[in-house]
Amino acid sequence: MTLLALGINHKTAPVALRERVTFSPDTLEQALQSLLAQPLVQGGVVLSTCNRTELYLSVEQQENLQEQLIRWLCDYHHLNSDDIRQSLYWHHDNDAVSHLMRVASGLDSLVLGEPQILGQVKKAFADSQRGHLLSSELERMFQKTFSVAKRVRTETDICANAVSVAFAACTLARQIFELLSNVTVLLVGAGETVELVARHLREHKVKKLIIANRTRERAQLLADEVGAEVIGLGDIDARLVDADIIITSTASPLPIIGKGMVERALKARRNRPMLLVDIAVPRDVEPEVGKLANAYLYSIDDLQVIIENNMAQRQAAAIQAETIVAQESGEFMAWLRAQGAVETIRDYRSQANQVRAELEARALTALQQGGDVQQVLHDLTHKLTNRLIHAPTKSLQQAARNGDEERLQILRDSLGLE
Repeated sequence: MTLLALGINHKTAPVALRERVTFSPDTLEQALQSLLAQPLVQGGVVLSTCNRTELYLSVEQQENLQEQLIRWLCDYHHLNSDDIRQSLYWHHDNDAVSHLMRVASGLDSLVLGEPQILGQVKKAFADSQRGHLLSSELERMFQKTFSVAKRVRTETDICANAVSVAFAACTLARQIFELLSNVTVLLVGAGETVELVARHLREHKVKKLIIANRTRERAQLLADEVGAEVIGLGDIDARLVDADIIITSTASPLPIIGKGMVERALKARRNRPMLLVDIAVPRDVEPEVGKLANAYLYSIDDLQVIIENNMAQRQAAAIQAETIVAQESGEFMAWLRAQGAVETIRDYRSQANQVRAELEARALTALQQGGDVQQVLHDLTHKLTNRLIHAPTKSLQQAARNGDEERLQILRDSLGLE
């Protein structure tokens, strides 16, 4: 039995190819049934995200295994093998275990240390388990991986620092306002970045969110999700006084928030500080706002500096995480190799018990026929000893005749001889 990981990801294939080999939730069950029907496949888990499609398999190793799996993947997705062959990567046994651990820990992600991938791996495992019996080795590999990913996140800072614009904006807000639950946040725009910001803020217990957008309908969808109030762009001037934090990201070609607007708001706020985070290009806030007392203005470039510094810290944490993965994958493979001896041990124990039962039955028969107890016990222990040491003795003699010192030493160690 061999553990195998194969797939493509953002490092080996462009999105145009990756999207052609994805497995949607609607087709996953059918794909699993087709995959597990392959003669050499004993168990499988399919991981399919926007950045990667990977198959984790327990298989019977054969010379043509790689070609058979490529053929299955291409037939299933109606692809020419030449289109995908150069983008595929393959990992066997220890490398497959290590790869899965790196993936689940965020070490192989587009954004180093991103936390979403662990949930995606867990879901892939659960989906592949449903209705299908995984091999014990494959199941144990995933369970071990989950504990390793948790250890990486607990013992390193790989997830501790913001490496996205949205997260960096929220981190900056937390540095200036210690408790976000007590502040009012105005979000200008309702695009993807603002959506991420809104979700991060909700996670940090922000209770008062206002979303200003040109299209109220689009803003309302996000507002319903995060519990926010919706206003139009024309209402910003009147509502700016309420905002402790303003985070803006629109596609407007001209600034939406001007110096005069902020001056009026600050005066009405009795100069209570105001944080403005402008992550739009072109900018939504006039640069002159940054010269006002008690107005703290940060642009996308300022956030990028934070992100770069944090990425450097994540890179340092990744070195520690790689060490953990190497240690844990090595321990898992040692456990896996030990399982190969289980059947042999079981057979050896069964054989010894058969010998014991046979000689015990003979001894009991002899006693029932009036045999001398001391003589019967002597015969039993003598015959039991001879029967149990017969095979090891022959192996020792054969190793000695062949001059095989290494095998001889292994046999001595196995028999507990000094």
